[in-house]
Amino acid sequence: MTTRADDDPAAGHARTLLRAATRHSVTRCAALCLVSTAATGAQLLLPATLGRALDLLLAHAPATRWVLYCAGLVLLLAVLDAAQTVLTGTVDARSTAWLRHRLTGHVLGVGPRAADRFGSGDLVARLVGNAAEAGATPAARAALIAALAGPVGGVVALGLIDWRLAAVFVAGAPLLALLLRAVARDTTESATRYQRAQGSIAAALAEAVEGFRTVRAAGTEDRETARVLRPLPGLSEAGHRMWRVQGRAAARAVAVAPLLQLGVVAVAGVLLTRHRLSVGEVLAASRYAVLATGVGVLVGHLAGLARARAAAHRLAEVGAEPATRFGARRLPDGPGRLELRGVTARRGGRTVLDGVDLVVPGGTTLAVVGRSGVGKSLLAALAGRLTDPDAGEVLLDGVPLRELTHDDLRRAVGYAFARPALLGGTVGQAIGLGLPDPCPERIREAARTALADDFVSRLPGGYDTAVADAPRSGGESQRLGLARAFAHGGRLLILDDALSSLDTVTERQITDSLLGDGPGRTRLLVAHRSAAAACADAVAWLDGGRVRAVGRHEELWRSAEYRAVFGERTDAPGTGTGRSVPA
Repeated sequence: MTTRADDDPAAGHARTLLRAATRHSVTRCAALCLVSTAATGAQLLLPATLGRALDLLLAHAPATRWVLYCAGLVLLLAVLDAAQTVLTGTVDARSTAWLRHRLTGHVLGVGPRAADRFGSGDLVARLVGNAAEAGATPAARAALIAALAGPVGGVVALGLIDWRLAAVFVAGAPLLALLLRAVARDTTESATRYQRAQGSIAAALAEAVEGFRTVRAAGTEDRETARVLRPLPGLSEAGHRMWRVQGRAAARAVAVAPLLQLGVVAVAGVLLTRHRLSVGEVLAASRYAVLATGVGVLVGHLAGLARARAAAHRLAEVGAEPATRFGARRLPDGPGRLELRGVTARRGGRTVLDGVDLVVPGGTTLAVVGRSGVGKSLLAALAGRLTDPDAGEVLLDGVPLRELTHDDLRRAVGYAFARPALLGGTVGQAIGLGLPDPCPERIREAARTALADDFVSRLPGGYDTAVADAPRSGGESQRLGLARAFAHGGRLLILDDALSSLDTVTERQITDSLLGDGPGRTRLLVAHRSAAAACADAVAWLDGGRVRAVGRHEELWRSAEYRAVFGERTDAPGTGTGRSVPA
């Protein structure tokens, strides 16, 4: 069953995307179209000029001027061909860069949903490989006009020489039209399958590279290699199918085009014997017959456009994913009171959080605990609107997060993660990421609070050391992520398991600094250790997608099920020894 284009939102979005990419380089596309058309015009003039020169030479008449015309046309064709090559490369590069810039910004605007739906590896394949293929569309469309002008002009020129020559060609034209239509249809289908297989391989490869330590430790390199390359037969089959499609098209062109050319030349020969045509006109007619049957050029253009259309459809699938929209309200002054009202969130068809109601008074610290998979990180993402709930709403100082402006929301909320991505050229820039005015003293003070200043100062360039050249452990990376969160400021600080790689002493020192950084800052802490939970003003215990209890850690510790969240720990709450003893 074939899906209509009108029923496919991505198809409409793909057309819009390609039109926008064309508008981005509209001047160069117009120049390319003019240059290509001029080159086609020169190609159409050359056979007539050659024929006229030949007739004059055979008649022993002066032909110098016409020979010079021929030389000038050949030189003009060389110049136009060079200009066409330069313009095509320029338009392709500009269109590809524009598509990558637009889609990358959109992916970042969509947030985690994009990676959840497509996978990081497949996203990279789309934004790199498919964007390059789709970026060739504006230039290909501009050149297609000239490619069509060649056969049309050839038929017209044959008609001008003698209408019977054009009639011979037109009689076989429907076969060429059917051939081109089949090529476009079959190539699009094969290209779509090929690009999907490429995306599957890229997604599996990204997962394997990210977990290479686990793969190496488990000794499963061969198994992972087989998993990554599992779509390879499908990729090979789709690739071979594309070659077969183009091969069949070339074979049919070889069968049809020469027959048409032979028919034109045969009729021209008959007319020559009857003195209806000159020798030069027969030469011109033979050249125009070649131009009129330029199926090879059209097949190449149509195959390229078919691959580009399939690539644009894959980009449009990403673009059709709705980006986060922000409101127009400003955040009023307030202590940073965080409230979740009936928040429900689903992931992968499963309800992870179900009607969660939770209040974090301004200036206090709430630790969120629970077994693995209960939605702690999802709740942290909802609290700062890294993602939106499927139902319910999240408020900060009485204002729903959906209604806040982008700048107000991001200024108000700071984040630190278990595995922070350190973006920026240098360590100092990574800590000051997102700050409108990242002054060195503020960055250094934040690093001191996160206990990162000592090891950063020992780096070869200190805070000016390139991130890629800064060797660091997992705990040191976490401290840089914490420093970035501390430098950010804001009234709400969310730590999503951001202390998990720290040793017990460092964790306690940072926790003390965190809780003592002054009033007016609310803190939401996803905790996996009892010591971290014990330092909070209150603990929210998640269980089965709901808040099972909220209270002080020492109060909840009386429950054996609560202690089981931390691995059956029975040490006194808040001691932070991390030792387990039999229950």
